[in-house]
Amino acid sequence: HIAGWATCGFYKRGVSVLSSLSILFPTRIKVVEHEYASREEYRSWLIEKGFRDEVQDSRAHSHTSSPFVWTAKRATAKPLSKDVIDFVGGCDDTMEFCRKFCEPKAVEEDVGGVTMVDDGYSPDHEFDYDLVVIGGGSGGLAASKEAVKQGATKVAVLDFVKPSPKGSTWGLGGTCVNVGCIPKKMMHNAAIIKETIEADSAAFGLSTGESKATHSWENMRTNVQNHIKGLNFKYRVNLRENSVTYLNKLGTFKDQHTLTVVDKKGRASEITAARFLVAVGGRPTTLDCEGGELAISSDDIFSLEKSPGKTLCVGASYISLECAGFLAGLGYDTTVAVRSILLRGFDRECADKIGSSM
Repeated sequence: HIAGWATCGFYKRGVSVLSSLSILFPTRIKVVEHEYASREEYRSWLIEKGFRDEVQDSRAHSHTSSPFVWTAKRATAKPLSKDVIDFVGGCDDTMEFCRKFCEPKAVEEDVGGVTMVDDGYSPDHEFDYDLVVIGGGSGGLAASKEAVKQGATKVAVLDFVKPSPKGSTWGLGGTCVNVGCIPKKMMHNAAIIKETIEADSAAFGLSTGESKATHSWENMRTNVQNHIKGLNFKYRVNLRENSVTYLNKLGTFKDQHTLTVVDKKGRASEITAARFLVAVGGRPTTLDCEGGELAISSDDIFSLEKSPGKTLCVGASYISLECAGFLAGLGYDTTVAVRSILLRGFDRECADKIGSSM
């Protein structure tokens, strides 16, 4: 429970940090706000009506500032002194409470009998592979190469990209390389260069004439995709150099040790392995509304042959804002549709700063 008056910066900071914790740990923390319209109303409740005096902790009896924070048995809308478990304190005490809450707990030597479970693996098995990693992204590629370093002699990576609803596909490397971090950073850099030329070139004695810097989406897209294809090839070579077999096939479990795999031509076969590691990552959620099939996603934007032009980015988390950022920087009319707040679950001060910048 946190109480304070509406315009108090310390109260708002406390609410922001505690709310962030409640999002990260929804089963452990529930934040109840008791917000008063003015300082006078808050002090009347706290001091004149005597709520602080009803709390057993003597520190609470002399507390006059905002916020007033405590833990309680129930999440009641009305503050009830009989439910108070512990008095936390003011803003500084609340920040310390949050830090301690997030600190790693010391692990005792006796871990309560937790042991590795024998899965029946035997080095002299008769399966095709010691390990098959399903997914050729950052995690899958790293795991397959590490398995070889740890002694596995027969390791394979299974990677297959189902086309997006708009038909976009890509090569080995996963989201980050193909439709995530790499192309996003390159296009973001293009936007920064364009904005820097327009904003700062004259101050450094550089003349661009009366017109603003022009941008060719087609040229940028071609160069970005060529760079990605180079990375796809390097990943394949790197797997071969580390004695990892690359299978560009879609896998479905048949039983505990068998996969049915289908290549891009639809030809099916079976492979077996002593162990499997699933590292398939995730894909964007399509819009479930009338006309949703007309939208593209982050799986498509980096390979668009023509510029998207005027764009609406639906969603307010970081992928949507990153795309909106480089599109706006490149000069496209860009709007972000926000259901409630920007960057839910992120640090609120940072999120508010980004909102102000937008």
